[in-house]
Amino acid sequence: MIINEISGVKIPDSKLAREATQFIRDTESDLLFQHSTRVYFWGALSGKRKGLNFDPELFYTAAMFHDIGLTAGFRESRLRFEVDSANAARDFLKSRGISEADIERVWLAIAVHTTPGISAHLHPIAALTAEGVMMDLVGFGYDEFTDAQRDAVEATYPHPAQFAEDLLQALYDGLEHRPETTQGTGLADVLADKDPHFQRRDFCSLMRNSRWSAEK
Repeated sequence: MIINEISGVKIPDSKLAREATQFIRDTESDLLFQHSTRVYFWGALSGKRKGLNFDPELFYTAAMFHDIGLTAGFRESRLRFEVDSANAARDFLKSRGISEADIERVWLAIAVHTTPGISAHLHPIAALTAEGVMMDLVGFGYDEFTDAQRDAVEATYPHPAQFAEDLLQALYDGLEHRPETTQGTGLADVLADKDPHFQRRDFCSLMRNSRWSAEK
């Protein structure tokens, strides 16, 4: 059962939000769906605390779609999973007549949500998507939420006992066929943890061994 309000924050009661919910429930595992729902609540609670002005429908869509690129439908893709997720959200919103400007906000929020140091300087949807993800995954910003807020979210959409290992496995399952897309991101840590043959790319070596250096 979906609970629509926690600690004064509501999931938008609109056709768009209901369709986004159903789309993700039909596509993602329960693990990813519950994670995405918590991302919305953490982000929306943070936005409320900071007095940010954001469209709840668009933010909810970004939160719902941010991990869809990890699912089975993208096992042949060579794009970054974040781009697959952003493209899926774009297609979903475009088919429902959402404006290009709003689609671009959601696309960018999803596409950069794993890139540290960028989202916080963009529009609130991007900032809150990244903030909600990092709160749910590693507890960044944990103490900025009240005990009552954390307890309310966890009581309704609790982290499962093996959340860390299960989510890491879900990440690996969605990335193992495109390891090159994780280079230079924290997701390379997931590949290195799961695959003993994974080799990290070293940017310094790339520069020193480039065609420009070879010509000197």
